[in-house]
Formats: sequence, structure tokens, C-alpha cells
Amino acid sequence: MTSLFAQEIRLSKRHEEIVSQRLMLLQQMENKLGDQHTEKASQLQTVETAFKRNLSLLKDIEAAEKSLQTRIHPIPRPEVVSLETRYWASVEEYIPKWERFLLGKAPYPFAVENQNEAENTIQNEA
Repeated sequence: MTSLFAQEIRLSKRHEEIVSQRLMLLQQMENKLGDQHTEKASQLQTVETAFKRNLSLLKDIEAAEKSLQTRIHPIPRPEVVSLETRYWASVEEYIPKWERFLLGKAPYPFAVENQNEAENTIQNEA
């Protein structure tokens, strides 16, 4: 009977050791989890700060780019805009003639027109 009693005391002590170790591990896990939450919150704050900084830098770069574009390409005078508009209208007018010429379906598009213009100019000068 003493041996059963001694075995029960050993098992009881072992049980206490296991329960104690379990409590210690649970406490370590809780501490580790708390540390992870703190670290995650810190990382999130860092990310948000970096995002705001990057957004601010991007806006500054866009403003600088716009400023440089204005300096490099100032708004043209109305006469230049008018001239450019008429030029592109002329280009669009002559595209079909050039297209046919480039496809080999028509002669050089300005041969006849240049002769007529030259004749008109000579007649007007006379």
C-alpha cells in the first residue's frame, strides 16, 4: 500500500509540474501575442505615415511637373492657334488625295494644282 501511496504522490507532483508548465507556456503565449499586436500596430502606423508622405511627395512632383510644363510650353498666342487649326484642316483636306497617290491609284496630287496656281498668279500679276 505504501508503494501505491508513493506512486500517487509522485503522480500528483508530476501533475503539478505539468499544470505549472502549462500555465507558464500560456503566459508566454499571451505575452508573445501581445507583443505581436503591438508590433503590428506599430507597423500599421509606419505604413500609414509612409503612405501619407508618399502621397504628399507625389502631389509635390505633379505640381512641379505642371509648373515646368507651363514654362516649357507656354500657352500659344491666338494667331498661332488659328494658324495651327487652319494647317490641320488643310492636312485633313488633302489626306484623301495623298492616300490615293501613296496607294498607287492616282498621280502626284499637286501637279495640276500647282500649274493652275502658277497660271493664276501670273495672270493676277499681269
